[in-house]
Amino acid sequence: PVTAGSIVVPYGHVIGNEKWRGSELAQRLQGKVRLIFEDGLGLVDFHLPNRTCILLISEADLVAGDEFKRRLVRFRNASSLRGIVIVEKTQISDQYYLGVQKLVVLELGMVLLPVANQGEASQLIIQLVSFCVVREQSRDRGANPFLGKQRARPAEPAVLQAVQHIPGVGRAKALLLLQRFGSIHRLCNADIRELEQAVGQTAAQQVYTF
Repeated sequence: PVTAGSIVVPYGHVIGNEKWRGSELAQRLQGKVRLIFEDGLGLVDFHLPNRTCILLISEADLVAGDEFKRRLVRFRNASSLRGIVIVEKTQISDQYYLGVQKLVVLELGMVLLPVANQGEASQLIIQLVSFCVVREQSRDRGANPFLGKQRARPAEPAVLQAVQHIPGVGRAKALLLLQRFGSIHRLCNADIRELEQAVGQTAAQQVYTF
């Protein structure tokens, strides 16, 4: 079952599935985010703010067989939560990656982010949590009529860094995006054509998907 939907995750926090307690991934998250373990997350590995969930497919899961595929399909069919799939792409699991990519991206329409190990996975989760915080701050600014006129400056370090967390977006493209849209809130609500005008078709698709 997908039971994580009823959990409200405060910004800056991550709710982790009990099965990850003591893992390298959990140890690397400690101190960087507020990590709390729960027994009742069901199919979800980590629950982030803003109704975002992480489903982590380890190297061992890929080698073991198709159980992880059934898990992903069950999550997609049963949940209205935004699911991001992180997959360990190593020398051993590389041969299975194309099949996972086809299932996750083309068939299930979910975001797939490859990592080399649990250390990279922890960095990615920390970046996603930071992105949720900056996005919420941007939304709050937009909701306040007195603050709404203050556009985020491209040179603002926290905002610029958050945009660079999008796969395929470096400093130059992050600056272009912020110059065009002015805030992360407007960037998150931009359609694909607006993004293409700013950074071209390939980068626009990566930004839109993320």
